[in-house]
Amino acid sequence: MPLEDGAPSRRRGQRDSGDASGAPHAPAAPGGSGTGAVAEGQETGPAPRDGAALLAELSELVQKVVKSSSWWERHGVDISILACSFLLLPAGFLCLRSAQAIPFLVGVLTLGVVHHTLTVKGSHLASHNALTESKSWGKVWAIFFIELCSAFTAEQATYNHVKMHHGYTNIIGLGDSSTWKLPFLNRYVYMFLAPLAVPILTPLVALGLLRNVAWRAALRTLCCMALGLYCHYWLLLHVSGFRSPWSALLCMLLTRSLLAHPYIHVNIFQHIGLPMFTAERKPKRIHLMSLGVLNLPRNALLDWSFGHSLISCHVEHHLFPSLSDNMCLKIKPVVSQFLRQQKLPYNEDTYTSRLRLFLRRYEELMVHAPPITELVGIQ
Repeated sequence: MPLEDGAPSRRRGQRDSGDASGAPHAPAAPGGSGTGAVAEGQETGPAPRDGAALLAELSELVQKVVKSSSWWERHGVDISILACSFLLLPAGFLCLRSAQAIPFLVGVLTLGVVHHTLTVKGSHLASHNALTESKSWGKVWAIFFIELCSAFTAEQATYNHVKMHHGYTNIIGLGDSSTWKLPFLNRYVYMFLAPLAVPILTPLVALGLLRNVAWRAALRTLCCMALGLYCHYWLLLHVSGFRSPWSALLCMLLTRSLLAHPYIHVNIFQHIGLPMFTAERKPKRIHLMSLGVLNLPRNALLDWSFGHSLISCHVEHHLFPSLSDNMCLKIKPVVSQFLRQQKLPYNEDTYTSRLRLFLRRYEELMVHAPPITELVGIQ
């Protein structure tokens, strides 16, 4: 849960004792000074579990669930959602032919939801190779969803998200979500106006990152990006019946930015404002993920378009990133129960609560450098 006005808030499944960052302290001896000293003859209680041992135990429990699951549960559900989105594309483009407001809006909503399902859910699953158990097909799907559908570069998307963000979650200067910060923008501009520019900024950022990849990969990315954007534009002209190039481009911007606001919000709500660490003083992985990741409540639209692993199962996703959205949802009871039993944080908060928090503390969370969390007694 977020910290309100500098006061510590109690996370679900977390002990009452803790510092202002929400990190638990070593337990103090009765009548002692809080240093953890124990009087002679007094029982010390069970020793703290090692983080690696805890993660191994949790992994074993999760693997039992995965092995008992069918292919449909592991991959089929999410593939079906992506397939349904493709099947909705013709209906969306044809609805835009109508001169009446309601069918036209239905077309915009349909194409907007489909676009974000393919570009957010599809790209996210493909970057983690969670759509298939074949690495070769995983590479194909990554190129298709990230480059053709999303107009980004697969190599840089995978590196920045999988290697950096997941490898160094909430580590200052590495995986601390700082790429989402634009400190020169006003809070209201950032939260409510800037997301509309995401469809324009995405390919521009991708072009800037191409200098970091091999020339063959860069050429492939350019071809896929151009093909994806041109196909969208061509379909609007020849199927939807737009007569003006500018009206077609405006419709592209509208559909591609339809869910851009929750896309930006979700990416900052689930990490920024939670404990941050330095690379030299980072806790063990299970502690890092339980402290630095937050789940939002289930939402039918966002669950479909973004996937469970980005909404209500983000903690589970960061602990087991190769699992599909449906499997993250299936292991959620196991993970939440285990973390609570081990007295580790299991962060949950509502969308509106996080939005109010960021609007109120925008300068602190999005402009200034975040404070470093010091942990005592958790290692």
